[in-house]
Amino acid sequence: MADDTRSPINFTIVPDEQPGEPRIYANFCSIAHTPFDFTLTFCEVMPLSEAAVRSAESDHVVKAPVRARVAVPVQFVPSLITALQEHMRVFSESHPSVQQGPVH
Repeated sequence: MADDTRSPINFTIVPDEQPGEPRIYANFCSIAHTPFDFTLTFCEVMPLSEAAVRSAESDHVVKAPVRARVAVPVQFVPSLITALQEHMRVFSESHPSVQQGPVH
């Protein structure tokens, strides 16, 4: 039996971006969860036409095109929240004049 006493290796994961890979814009995120994962559905909500406003008045629903759907394990979510909070803190300090809050 081999004695596996190797020390853990610390490393940094970085995105391997490909040339020409598009950036996807979304200004709305719907979140759902199961006992195993969280699903983040990113959509792009555009200004509504008069017809869309009339339709939304009757059924109170506005459909927005899905731009990306990402499922992440439950264990990943606390780290995601911490990273977003830290980036928001740094952003707020760097750009104090940019208003934060709901987009609508």
